Amino acid sequence: MSPGRSAMPHAKVAQARAPADKRRVILDAAVRVFARQGFHACRVADIAEEAGVAYGLVYHYFASKDEVLDTLFLERWNVMLEVIREVDGRPIPAREKLEGIVSFIVESYRHDPDLMKVIIVDVTRAANSFGQTHLDEIREAYDLIAQIVTKAQVEGTFKPEIDARFAAMAFYGAIEQLLSGWIFDLVPGTDDDYEKAKSLVVETICGGLEPRPAADRVAS
Repeated sequence: MSPGRSAMPHAKVAQARAPADKRRVILDAAVRVFARQGFHACRVADIAEEAGVAYGLVYHYFASKDEVLDTLFLERWNVMLEVIREVDGRPIPAREKLEGIVSFIVESYRHDPDLMKVIIVDVTRAANSFGQTHLDEIREAYDLIAQIVTKAQVEGTFKPEIDARFAAMAFYGAIEQLLSGWIFDLVPGTDDDYEKAKSLVVETICGGLEPRPAADRVAS
C-alpha cells in the first residue's frame, strides 16, 4: 500500500475525532473556571480563554454557560447512578454495597476535586437554580440508595423502624458534608484521610441501621 493511501484513513479519523476533542477541551476548561471563579461570576469568554479556543466555538457546542454546567453535572451524576445500580446488583451485604458507593464518590473527589466542587457548590446545593432543575436526578440517587436499605431491612440486617429514604438522605448528606469539608479546607485531605473517611461514613450510618446483638441489648 502506498504512503498516500495509508495516510488517508488516519486523516479521516483525526477529522472525526476533532469536534469531540474540542467539546471535551471546552468542558474541562469550564470545570477549572467554575471551580476557580464560581459559576455565576464567570463568563463564556473566560471559558473560551481557558480552553484556548475562539469565543464563538463555545457557542457552537453549547447554547450557554448554563448548558455547560448542565452537561458537566449530568455526565458525572449519571456515572454515579450507574455505579450505584451496579453495586446494588452484586450478591454482597448491604454494608459492602454502601462501602462501594462511598469509595466511588471519595475517589471521584480525589481524582477530580474541581469537578466535584462544581457539582456540589453550583448544582446540588443551589436550591433556587440548578438544584431545582435537577431534582429528579438528585432524588434518583436517594431512591437507589433507599432500595439498598429496604432490601437489607427485609433481610433483617438493617432495623425496620428507620425509614429507608431518611437513611439514604443521611448517608448521602454525610458524604456531601465530608466533601464540603475538603473543598473548603475545613478538614484535612491527605490520602490517609480519604481512606479513613470511607469506613467512617459507612460505620456512622450502618452503626445506626444495624440491630445490636441480643447480648448487648440485654446488658444495656
